[in-house]
Amino acid sequence: MIAFGTTVVLSAIASVASSQDTVYAVYMFHRHGDRTSKATPPTSLTVLGYDQVISSGTYYNKRYVDASSPNYIAGLSTSLVKNSQIAVSAPADTVLQNSANGFLQGLYPPVGFQTDTLANGTTLSAPMNGYQLIPIGLTSNGAGSENNGWLQDASGCANAVTSSNNYFFSKEYQTLLNSTGSFFTRLDPVTNRTFADSYMTYKNAYSIFDLINVARIHNKTIQSDNLLDAPTVLELQVLANQHELGLAYNASDNARAVPGMQLAGEIVTFLNNSITTKGASKFGIQFGSYNFFMSFFGLANLTSVNANFTGIPDYASSMVMELFGPNSTSYPSPSDLKVRFLYSNVSTGISGGPVAYPLFGGSALEVSWTDFQNNMSSFGIESTAKWCSVCGNTTGVCASSSGAAGASGSSSSSSTSGSHMSNAVAGVIGAMVTLAVILGLEALVALIAGLRVVKKGKSVPANGSKA
Repeated sequence: MIAFGTTVVLSAIASVASSQDTVYAVYMFHRHGDRTSKATPPTSLTVLGYDQVISSGTYYNKRYVDASSPNYIAGLSTSLVKNSQIAVSAPADTVLQNSANGFLQGLYPPVGFQTDTLANGTTLSAPMNGYQLIPIGLTSNGAGSENNGWLQDASGCANAVTSSNNYFFSKEYQTLLNSTGSFFTRLDPVTNRTFADSYMTYKNAYSIFDLINVARIHNKTIQSDNLLDAPTVLELQVLANQHELGLAYNASDNARAVPGMQLAGEIVTFLNNSITTKGASKFGIQFGSYNFFMSFFGLANLTSVNANFTGIPDYASSMVMELFGPNSTSYPSPSDLKVRFLYSNVSTGISGGPVAYPLFGGSALEVSWTDFQNNMSSFGIESTAKWCSVCGNTTGVCASSSGAAGASGSSSSSSTSGSHMSNAVAGVIGAMVTLAVILGLEALVALIAGLRVVKKGKSVPANGSKA
């Protein structure tokens, strides 16, 4: 997959831990590895994708699990995984969940020959060369599945749905829809085995890009590939970036970025728990789709740091929050702790390590824990009550939360009222009306743009061939 589709080159200082610092906890959000096209479901992780996530896990083993590393997480078990120290989650999805499994194989590889002697004298050898079993918590029941073309995971959020729908009324969308018609029509000979002619518009920019991108990675031959010169491919990706960012984030309406708001709340909750337990929770790892990255990038004002943060992250990309402080024989005071943000727009281990960037529109690569917590909590969702308030929902799980601690969709103060939102609850919320929303969105766009909605049976041929 081509990185971002912009001409801006990443330029930031790689993070190197000071000998005076110790990393006490880490929260990581990771994208899945290379996969098959969404236009030809079921979408599945490829061998290349499996290799990407294992390579990433191996890199982070050297960075955080290896006790000789300057970034080693203090007290983290270095050989045998200690499951109480880490929390791993992913949607119940064959691409994301399998990516998490692959990553963990690299993070904590098999430990080699082991035996266990039973009371009756039987000796058993550990299977698969001591393969380590690490539980993965399921964060949703498929709302953010890689089989869904539209990745707004929080589609059960009424205000987020309205905000995303508003993109299709925007001047930006209408301008691009009208100005790019001939561009997408030119690509019809490349995609006509999969997509109907009427499908080839800016409305479906990401799906078209995804099909062609997957084909360029895996297919030795592509029909009409003479049309796919470098400028055309670059323009296609730029358009896909604009389309997906338009759905994931809007500076004047944060409700559109609910996935990023939920992620911010989960990060703060995990790191705060690590502090209050003096390091009992050490490593949080979550796998998810690219819209979480994009909405979070906007909320954390990373889009002002580098234009590359306005694009779709590559396969196996990862972002990390490192909680660190001075070396000490006892756990530091919260006032002595800091956080740094690191990002890799490709699988680490293949391309090198992640790079540090300043958060919240500042210039410093390190932020005090207090400032970090305050900034994240200004837009993060850390409880069911706050989710209900931001989303404007008053039924279902929100029936008892309406009128509770609230915040507007644009900003809110840090609040702990209302119960903390578990991953399970968040998943149920995110999935409640996904199907209805997707169907409604298709109808809405067709009405606005004068487009014909094409059923999958008409856009994908019976023989299942693809570009």
